Amino acid sequence: MRHWPTLLADFVDDLYWQDVAIAVGIALGVFAVLWFARLLVRKYHDRLAATAAHEVLELPSLVASRTTTLFIFVLAVFAGAEYLALPAAMDRTIRRLVMIAGFVQAGLWATTAAMTWLDQRALEGIKAGKVMAGSIGILRFAARTLIWAMVVLLVLDNVGTDITALVAGLGIGGIAVALALQNVLGDLLASLSIALDQPFVVGDFLAVGEHLGSVEYIGIKSTRLRSLSGEQIVMPNSDLLSKPLRNFGRMAERRVVFTLDVEYETDRATLEQVAPAVRRIIEAQPDIRFDRCHFARYGASALQFEAVYYVQSADYNLHMDRQQAVFFAIHEAFAELGVRFAYPSQRLWFANYPFDAPGDGV
Repeated sequence: MRHWPTLLADFVDDLYWQDVAIAVGIALGVFAVLWFARLLVRKYHDRLAATAAHEVLELPSLVASRTTTLFIFVLAVFAGAEYLALPAAMDRTIRRLVMIAGFVQAGLWATTAAMTWLDQRALEGIKAGKVMAGSIGILRFAARTLIWAMVVLLVLDNVGTDITALVAGLGIGGIAVALALQNVLGDLLASLSIALDQPFVVGDFLAVGEHLGSVEYIGIKSTRLRSLSGEQIVMPNSDLLSKPLRNFGRMAERRVVFTLDVEYETDRATLEQVAPAVRRIIEAQPDIRFDRCHFARYGASALQFEAVYYVQSADYNLHMDRQQAVFFAIHEAFAELGVRFAYPSQRLWFANYPFDAPGDGV
């Protein structure tokens, strides 16, 4: 079997220098054309990126502009070498190097496309009021890992490594690792589920069991909440998805129900004015949608009216401001109508029984 030095020496002896000059010229020409084309693509992308709107060709031009100089050089050398009648072993080696460079460049292109698309999604989420930084970070990590794992496998396969045995070995090893790190992997899969399904995003206020807090960060293993009292709550992602949670950040409006207790001694005509008065008061408030108000029930110590309205905002402070205004107005209206609020009370009725009943012997 002839070695590389011998093949190269024999090849150089058989070369015509004018062929070498032509091959070098072809290589330089291909390099110049590709380098100039990349320059034009970069300038075109800069013009598209300067505008606020996302153009159709903005992402493809960005991906093409990330072509590396090394990849252009490899293609130029390959183009020049194709002109020469290289020995079979040298030709195979060059083609293999071109394939490896192509796989690496494809990995860079795919990574650029995926990261740019995810960043655009994050920006759209921020503009829509959904801060998705934590979820996008998880997806970026997963996409980058998957892309480069594929590139490594393709490169190993191209250099002659039996990736079937490698993948099988990784599968067996992966099972062992999964058993040892099942809690960590459970949290990782849960983080991917949070990123894809988005049951909550950064900034949402959650109630999980006895814990209340706003989401500060969504990580690969855990999610961090900031409680109302100020401390940080760190919860594993798998625990978050295994329990029912209430997301107040997705609340579009807030339903308010309250009961008014009126004394039993209130006359019928006055009682009939209570519900309309409450309705007028609620409808006069901004950011409120009236639902109903009725004489609902006879209580143990009061006649009970039930009222329902909706605050058309998720802001808790706004809800309390409107509720306070409604209660003050009801208090004033009841004073004008002569309606008295009832409070829990009991009445004892005594009956007079004669103590000198017949047969007492008195």
